[in-house]
Amino acid sequence: MKKYLLASLPFIALSSVVVAAPIFETDAPIAYITDLSSGAVLFEKNADKQIPPASMAKMMTVYVAFDLIQKGKLKLDDKFRVNEETWKKWNNQGSTMFLGVGDQVSVRELLHGIVTLSGNDACVVLAEGIAGTEPAFVGLMNKRAKELGMSKSRFGNSNGWPDEGVTMVTARDLAKLGSATVNNFPKLYDAFYGQDAFEWNGITQSNRNPLMGKVAGADGLKTGHTEEAGYGFTGSAEQKGRRLVSVLAGLDSYGGRIEESVKFMNWGFNAWEPKKLFDKGTRVQNAEVQLGDSSTVSLVAAKDLFATIPKASDGKISMKVTYNGPIKAPIVKGQPIATLVVTTADAGQQSVALVAGEDIGEAGFFDSVWAGLKSLLGLA
Repeated sequence: MKKYLLASLPFIALSSVVVAAPIFETDAPIAYITDLSSGAVLFEKNADKQIPPASMAKMMTVYVAFDLIQKGKLKLDDKFRVNEETWKKWNNQGSTMFLGVGDQVSVRELLHGIVTLSGNDACVVLAEGIAGTEPAFVGLMNKRAKELGMSKSRFGNSNGWPDEGVTMVTARDLAKLGSATVNNFPKLYDAFYGQDAFEWNGITQSNRNPLMGKVAGADGLKTGHTEEAGYGFTGSAEQKGRRLVSVLAGLDSYGGRIEESVKFMNWGFNAWEPKKLFDKGTRVQNAEVQLGDSSTVSLVAAKDLFATIPKASDGKISMKVTYNGPIKAPIVKGQPIATLVVTTADAGQQSVALVAGEDIGEAGFFDSVWAGLKSLLGLA
């Protein structure tokens, strides 16, 4: 049964004044931006429309590799050979790393070739090296997409090359992927995203990220362009501990992508601000525990928790804690077990996880029997 508890926050001033969310206009047919510090969606336009991602699909290729590296199943120093068939198909086919036949290329070099250079050839060599064939690797891509909740996306190849509508995504799903990359693999993200340039075979190419050098804290993620998809970009930047992830797609020019991407990200930082709700470690509420050595467990902020509100807003903030309970023991300290749902008049709902503040063991035999009797007698 889902439980709802209202959170009491006396230090947050409540006001009857409601200020409309900041207005943003863009020429992009598809647009989405979210604040990772709060989970707030600041703007969305056709965010659930399925679209071809072009090279933004390469984010999933990188995500699969990062996941294998973190699990110890792949090493950055592992080397894969460029076979002749792959070279013939992808040599100078769209964006390229300029790999040569027979080159022995490390996973580290291939990841730089994908992230910084957007190399179609690098994607396929990495995919074949990891899974044996590109189709087998695509199976891993789709498995990870399902795990991330990318319910309206599917992948048909490793690099986003047009494939008659097989590879399709949504802006919301791309933002989920970008957010998961940042959150799940912070060290690998820092090592590979946000590089200015990369050199291979004596050829140096610059990163095409339209935010770099124009928006403070910009460090990701991936551009994309085909005639079918138009110009798109999934971007990320962090300022003063606040990270935004944005997606634009369907723009009709290279210059337009730069202009709209910079404008969109700056609007996200400048028109909105974080409002701290709880410090890390603060107990927000207690939750009921079933068959535990304690009848309740504290619900704690795993990190500093924020709401994102318009800078001009004096709007009312309301909160509730939700969880499926009573929660069964055992419970491990730090285990996510509840959600804090924050509602503002001008920014909708924002949801952040709450975790167990302590370990809760299973009840002993007599405690379990007593709990069962109380339940039967309607005393629980």
